[in-house]
Amino acid sequence: MADESNSTFEHELKRLEKRVDALVQVCDKLQDENRSLKQRQDSLTAERATLLQKNEQVRARVEAMIGRLKAMEQGG
Repeated sequence: MADESNSTFEHELKRLEKRVDALVQVCDKLQDENRSLKQRQDSLTAERATLLQKNEQVRARVEAMIGRLKAMEQGG
């Protein structure tokens, strides 16, 4: 009877160990994915800042061209 109980306990312990191992693997995978997503977010944030800066430069240049065209219309 004690052997059967011991065997059942060992079986349950092995089953629990496998589940814990599987959870550790999932946690590792999620940590890697999270790290990757954070790096991607940082990259996209930097890219967005660069694009906003370029957009502002282009807007200023277009406004300057419009100003020069208006001045040419009025002067010519």
